[in-house]
Amino acid sequence: MPISPGLIDLQVNGFAGVDFNDPAITAADLDRALEAMLATGVTHCLPTIITAHPLELVERFRALDAAVTGSRLGPLMCPGYHLEGPFLNPAPGYHGCHPPQAMTAARPELIAEVERDLSRPILMVTLAAEREGALALTKTLADVGKIVAIGHSAADFDQVAAAADAGLSLSTHLGNGLPQVMPKLANALFAQLSEDRLMAGFIADGIHIHPKVLASLIRAKGLERSILVTDAVVAAAAPVGRYRFAGMIVDRAADGSVREETGGLAGSALLLDEAVRNVVAWGIATPQQAFAMASDHALAAIRPALKAHGIVLAEGEVEWSDELFVRRTRVADQERRYDA
Repeated sequence: MPISPGLIDLQVNGFAGVDFNDPAITAADLDRALEAMLATGVTHCLPTIITAHPLELVERFRALDAAVTGSRLGPLMCPGYHLEGPFLNPAPGYHGCHPPQAMTAARPELIAEVERDLSRPILMVTLAAEREGALALTKTLADVGKIVAIGHSAADFDQVAAAADAGLSLSTHLGNGLPQVMPKLANALFAQLSEDRLMAGFIADGIHIHPKVLASLIRAKGLERSILVTDAVVAAAAPVGRYRFAGMIVDRAADGSVREETGGLAGSALLLDEAVRNVVAWGIATPQQAFAMASDHALAAIRPALKAHGIVLAEGEVEWSDELFVRRTRVADQERRYDA
């Protein structure tokens, strides 16, 4: 049976009926979500908070941090957080399900305000490189050991290159957070795809990106720079139905998609072990390559931030069936066995 390092999800907004953006989240809620994530092979994750107004961001991060601190699994599995927004592009198509009215120019003091009094750091910030102040904020954040990622952005080739010069190192869910109509070739997708200093996260659910398109994107970015992420929300590992995510109503459909009432995608219901199986089944990667994209490559992306903050991850390990279903997961002394 194959064995891999524990999987690492860099973008997860909720799981198993629990919304990490809910200001009422409890330690018990978080443990329920993390227990369900262990069953998918995930041993470490960056709980992700999306765009909101400043006071809402402070409230949501404090609630999430208290839940992590008070939970059994949180201190083992959650080394820090991912802030996706609010320094994103509010134009139609680019903002996705993020509320455009809460988006702002890049302000370092907002990061400081949100992070104040948290027990663990914000390790990653996703922004749009073309926003006012984004270049300066990228350098400021990179200089203090945070990973700066680009997403929900219309940045062109020059803007992406300048941001990479300033410390940008990752594309958040590359291929998504983009409008249906863009310039044919000189566009934000190719600007990020062609920048070799950027690693890239991909949502391999067959819904956000067609499998053949995903194969092309990973081939262009390079397997060594490609990472599997879920962008999972509250409806992941949960039944078909209606849920509340970051203050909005979303519906999980039978096809696995999660959508706003307007019909737009609102994160995913993807499981990271499912993403591993998908890229293998679609002929994009071997099992070992898929494991690496969901573990080693994700770790490489955040390693500078972990080092800067003096964080050492607990050892994680996953045992798989020959059909690539999780049989056993271990993180530190916490071990779980499953019927595959």
